[in-house]
Amino acid sequence: MQENILLTGSAGFIGFHLSKALLDKGYRVIGVDNFLTGQKENIKVLASNNNFSFIEADVCQPFPVSDQLSYIFHFASPASPADFQRLSTEIAMTNSLGTLNLLRLAQEKQAYMLFASTSEVYGDPLVHPQKETDFGHVNTLGQRSCYDESKRLGEALVADFMRQEKIKGNIFRIFNTYGPNMRPSDGRIVTNFISQALDDQPLTIYGSGQQTRSLCYISDLVEAILTVSIANRKQENQAYNIGNDQERKVIEIAQEVLKQTGKNLELKHLPDRPDEPQKRCPDLGKIKRDFGWQPKINLEEGLRKTIEYWQRL
Repeated sequence: MQENILLTGSAGFIGFHLSKALLDKGYRVIGVDNFLTGQKENIKVLASNNNFSFIEADVCQPFPVSDQLSYIFHFASPASPADFQRLSTEIAMTNSLGTLNLLRLAQEKQAYMLFASTSEVYGDPLVHPQKETDFGHVNTLGQRSCYDESKRLGEALVADFMRQEKIKGNIFRIFNTYGPNMRPSDGRIVTNFISQALDDQPLTIYGSGQQTRSLCYISDLVEAILTVSIANRKQENQAYNIGNDQERKVIEIAQEVLKQTGKNLELKHLPDRPDEPQKRCPDLGKIKRDFGWQPKINLEEGLRKTIEYWQRL
């Protein structure tokens, strides 16, 4: 019997790639998106598969689902710092009220719940690299709090339903991810650097550039998600870091983009973004121990693939 999977945020970057991977494995995917930041072109691509159907809806409002569901993947939510000012209320509500609505749907359908959380729950971390046991260092009143705090609340709601309502599932704390199909106007460092380099514009760096990021290529992320959720459910009701533990300075990432595009452009430093984490690197010990998963694609290869995609556009 074919299993049905509801996937919110299916028009977004990660949601699109995850939907495609699930369809390739023969699952029936019911995508949900309100196109707040998702791309309609992604849905057109997915709709070419007969096992894909689509509901245009805002997860902050309950919506009917007539099909039985085996899994719910909650991946809706803008995630770029560029959106934190423009869409702050929408972000906060998607990750809180939206998560509550989907948990109730999971309870009704007896579906396995997978919640896309974020490395931002660690804030500007006091522990490095970040382990799942780190409780975080977040400014509740800061400009990033709409995202950081709503994801933390989303995790709390998921954990509460797991304890009180016996919902089964897992939480993914996703670290910086990049690859084809990101919005060119996404506002994160990889999209900024590549689009600026290809347009022969200075590469803009917020702050000194000495802050670190650990960038995970999209195919590695999708493989990890499927490994933890679909392929093997031996560990349930857990939080897992998912990302790449190859830590690089932001200025080094900019220099690698210039190298791979063959450009000699200025690095333009702008003021720090408020509450921007100075270090970001996942401790992947838990997912490696429980599932034997680790990323395969290094930064150089991943940037090459992403730049080639941008050049084809």
